[in-house]
Amino acid sequence: MTTAKPLRVGMVGYAFMGAAHSQAWRTAPRFFDLPLQPQLTAVAGRNASGVRAAADKLGWESAETDWRRLIERDDIDLIDICTPGNTHAEIAAAALEAGKHVLCEKPLANSVEEAERMTLVAEAAAKRGVFAMCGFSYRRTPALALAKRMVDEGRLGTIRHVRAQYLQDWLSDENAPMTWRLDKSKSGSGSLGDIGAHSIDAAQWITGQKITGVSALLETFVPERPLAGDLVGLGGHGDVGQDAPRGAVTVDDAAIFSARFEDTRFDGGATAGGAVGVFEATRYALGRKNAMRLELNGTKASLAFDFEDMNALSFYDAAESPDAGFRRIFVTEPEHPYVGNWWPTGHGLGYEHGFTHQVVDLVHALAQGTQPEPSFADALQVQRVLAAVEASAANSSQWQKV
Repeated sequence: MTTAKPLRVGMVGYAFMGAAHSQAWRTAPRFFDLPLQPQLTAVAGRNASGVRAAADKLGWESAETDWRRLIERDDIDLIDICTPGNTHAEIAAAALEAGKHVLCEKPLANSVEEAERMTLVAEAAAKRGVFAMCGFSYRRTPALALAKRMVDEGRLGTIRHVRAQYLQDWLSDENAPMTWRLDKSKSGSGSLGDIGAHSIDAAQWITGQKITGVSALLETFVPERPLAGDLVGLGGHGDVGQDAPRGAVTVDDAAIFSARFEDTRFDGGATAGGAVGVFEATRYALGRKNAMRLELNGTKASLAFDFEDMNALSFYDAAESPDAGFRRIFVTEPEHPYVGNWWPTGHGLGYEHGFTHQVVDLVHALAQGTQPEPSFADALQVQRVLAAVEASAANSSQWQKV
C-alpha cells in the first residue's frame, strides 16, 4: 500500500493515444517508486457508450461526455489530452487556467499562433506552480536517452551531420479510408506533423541544437480517399463501390527537407556547431512499419538508431577501433536509462514503455515543483520548424528561416 499523495488524472480521448496513455498511468507506479500516486479518475469522449466502454476496458473510474466536466471536477489534478490537434489549444488553456496540470500529445497545436498562445498560458501557470508538458514520447526510449547522454558527455565531439527518417506504410493503399489524420483542419498536417515532428524533436533534443533554417518538399500522392470503410489500425479498407463517396485529402503524404542547426557549446567544452541535417517522413514506405531512424556523425564518433530495433544503439568510436565499423550496444543493462526498473539484462522493452517513462518523469517533476520536459516552449520550437517546412515547400523549396 502506498502512502504517496494521489495525482488524480482526467484524460480526454480514448483511441490509440488514449489507450497508450492509460497503460502508462496504470503501469508506472507498479515498476517505479513514484512520489505521487497516479489515479485514473475519469476519461472523456463525445460518444457516451464508447467512452463508458473505454473506461471499463482501460481502467478509468468514471466517464464524461464533455471535456469541460473534467476541468470543473474538484477530484482531478491533471488533464491528459489525447485528441486531434485542432482541440489542443482550447482544452490545454482551460485546464491550466483552472489550476490543473496538463500533459498534451504532440504536435502541440495546428499552427504557430496556437502554440504561442498555449506557451504563454503555460508559462503564466508555471509561476503559480501549475505545469504543462508536451508528449514527445520517443525521448523516453532507453536507446535514444542513452544517445542523448553520450552526446552530452562529448563523446561524439562536434556534430556535423544529422540524418532523420520516419518511415511507415499504413497509408500505401490508395483506397484506405479517410480519417481525421488526413484532414488538415483537424490534424494540422500529414506525415510532417504526425511523425516528422517526432524526428524534429528528437534531433534537436539529442544534439542540443535548434534548427534555424530549412528547404523542403511536400507531396500528396493520393488526393482523395473513400469516406466509408473498415478501419484497421490506423489505415484499413475503404468502400470502393461505384457510388461510394470520396473525400479530399488536405495534408501531405510525404515530407522531405534539409536543415541547418545552430552553433552550440556543451558544458564539457565540446563544440557542436552548425550541423547540417536531412529529414524524411512518409506513411508510404512499403515494408517500413515504424522506422523512426536517427543518425549523428561527429568529429569523434557516430551513433545510429532505428525504432524497429528499438533496444539497440549502433555506435562507432574512431579512436577505439577505426577499422571495425559500428558496434551494437544492446540497451538492456541496469545502468542504461530507465531499464533498471524493468527486466533482467537482455530482456528488451517495447513501444508502450516510452509512455510509462514519460509518466515517471512527469510525476517526479510535478512532485518537485519543477518544469517537466519537453515544455510547451520546446514544443513551440518544433511547431516553428513545421511551419517553416510548409512555407518553404509552398515557395518552390526556397530557404526558409525558422
